Amino acid sequence: MFPANQSTFRFLTSFTPAIYSFIGTLCLTASFATSCLNAAEDYVVYEGSAGPGQGKHIVFLAGDEEYRSEECLPQLAKILAARHGFKCTVLFSIDESTGDINPQNGKSLSHPEAIDTADAFVMLLRFRQWPDETMARFIKAVEAGKPVIALRTSTHAFNYGGNSDSPFAKYGWNYSKAPEWKGGFGKQILGETWVAHHGHHKVEGTRGIIEPSQAEHPILRGVKDVFGDTDVYTANPPADATILMRGEVTKTLEPDSPAVEGKKNNPMQPIAWTRDHKHETGATSRIFTTTMGSATDIQNEGVRRMIINAVYWGLGQEAAISPSSNVAFVGEFVPTMYGFGSYKKGIKPADLKMSPAELQQAASR
Repeated sequence: MFPANQSTFRFLTSFTPAIYSFIGTLCLTASFATSCLNAAEDYVVYEGSAGPGQGKHIVFLAGDEEYRSEECLPQLAKILAARHGFKCTVLFSIDESTGDINPQNGKSLSHPEAIDTADAFVMLLRFRQWPDETMARFIKAVEAGKPVIALRTSTHAFNYGGNSDSPFAKYGWNYSKAPEWKGGFGKQILGETWVAHHGHHKVEGTRGIIEPSQAEHPILRGVKDVFGDTDVYTANPPADATILMRGEVTKTLEPDSPAVEGKKNNPMQPIAWTRDHKHETGATSRIFTTTMGSATDIQNEGVRRMIINAVYWGLGQEAAISPSSNVAFVGEFVPTMYGFGSYKKGIKPADLKMSPAELQQAASR
């Protein structure tokens, strides 16, 4: 009854395999594109232009539950890119189900491939248990002699359950099975693991007191009036460490607070030091560690300048460290007070992206 329709039907069905194949290809292409898009959005790159850092790639490793590394490190990356010329890549802990930044996911580090091209690392980590492939990539890079600038809880960056069977157990903060790796990555590479709060947490602050013998150290050029509202940690760096700064415990979290009297400040604990760590590979990494470095701490210009100077020092670019270099914020920076569970929900790395033009525009305000 419907010859036209039947002819059309026969015509179309004769091409069914080709149509299905074409549709399948479209779906696979769309899926691949979506996958690439998702992968590209789980980290941030800030491209530098002019400056002493041009040609150098700094990889920032954000991942702690308490001190807002997901806010602190992107701001430091913006400063180093916009004002100093570095290429800066920031990696995060991600919620795989939503794509949101979730610092409580200790098993996540986005886009670990960036580690391979890093010239230096800036890290603010706490109790991470990265997948073996990611951890192997990071350790390989560090053991190749890449410099490490480690902030606050990075002293206890990794947690593999004490003396577990993990191939990376020895890097855990509380590892003790082999004496030469006691205290893990923190103690053996950075110079200290987690010990204790020396100051009263969230009550007593930290005033930085420069070690007199190191007043001319390149990392301390232009650094003054250091203060942070995080407390002093107990720290005993090894004999081969050079202590740059000690922490005076203050009665309150205000910069003009008087010092606490008594044993807490006698002696004062080290809060910033350097060391050259020779790896089993034979390569040597320049290490800078500070027990300061929360998002609220970097509101202080002295803290920011010390960290930025440490990046130059780590790369062997001491000559480029100027006491008057620009370390001002790029764009607005209103950090969240540190604390567990207080991170901003629903933020994706894509929300933090800035094109080179946007970055320079923000830096010029």
